[in-house]
Amino acid sequence: MRRVLVTGATGFVGRQLCESLSQHGYRVRAALRSDRPMPSCIAEKFVVGEIGARTIWTQALDGIECVVHCAARAHVLNDSRESSLYQEPNAHGTEQLGRACAEADVRRIIFLSSVKVNGERTSGAPFTSRDSPNPRDAYAESKLYAENRLLELALKSALEVAIVRAPLIYGPDVRANFLRLMHLIHRRVPLPLGAVNNARSLVSVWNLCDLIIRLVQGPVPKSGVFMVSDGRDLSTAELIRRIGAAMKRRNMVIPVPMTVLQAISAMSGRQAEFERLCGSLEVDISLTGTQLGWTPPISIDEGLARTVRWYLSRYGNS
Repeated sequence: MRRVLVTGATGFVGRQLCESLSQHGYRVRAALRSDRPMPSCIAEKFVVGEIGARTIWTQALDGIECVVHCAARAHVLNDSRESSLYQEPNAHGTEQLGRACAEADVRRIIFLSSVKVNGERTSGAPFTSRDSPNPRDAYAESKLYAENRLLELALKSALEVAIVRAPLIYGPDVRANFLRLMHLIHRRVPLPLGAVNNARSLVSVWNLCDLIIRLVQGPVPKSGVFMVSDGRDLSTAELIRRIGAAMKRRNMVIPVPMTVLQAISAMSGRQAEFERLCGSLEVDISLTGTQLGWTPPISIDEGLARTVRWYLSRYGNS
């Protein structure tokens, strides 16, 4: 049975990925920061400690064919902390892991990156993997650094490198703004976003994991960057309506003019949140489909319905 090492195995994406890999017949090994009980889909575990420039990967990579690197310091909105807090785990930690993979004759590493490497907002054509990177914060810069170091390794060694740039990921255990939005919809709070006519790409954790498994299985190009999404972009107002329909909640989406929303966000110092809610961010997955023969297996409505079922089981009585 082929072994796959997953970093971030206990995280939001990692948990679903480990389950999916196990279902596809892979023996999953988790690289952990500290020891803890594992679900049955994880057959092996190694404690590697904090991921950074000095992490020792030798034992964790023994007998491993492919690595999926999901672990990272997550982006925090309006985070003003020093960039070094992102650089050590996300940038230097990934570089160290890539070098260790090349030395251990690991066949392929798959790196979960972010569309934030492309930029914060699309104002014309959707982002593609061929666009010039335009990171706008320390988190995105750390991801781009890691991407570049891995692609350099692919040129200098036998290691195959696949980079996945994901937009907002949703599914069971989603947090941050998406969970807050679900809370508001569930409580029938009127939302002043009916006039927002933007377009945002999303990806369910199931579609993301399906693409990752396609990259694990191969064949794929020796190195490449792959965009991922559900294949259907929604406005914020439409997203609210679809979540509400899945919850069987009739929501009041009030059409407040964009100029008013912009003024309110400026006065309250929440311009970044305004951009996330009202700006457009689209990705083009056509190259991913062409290169890998991949299309998202789960529709956005099915992904939202599954996420709502999880939400109601967890928060339905709150």
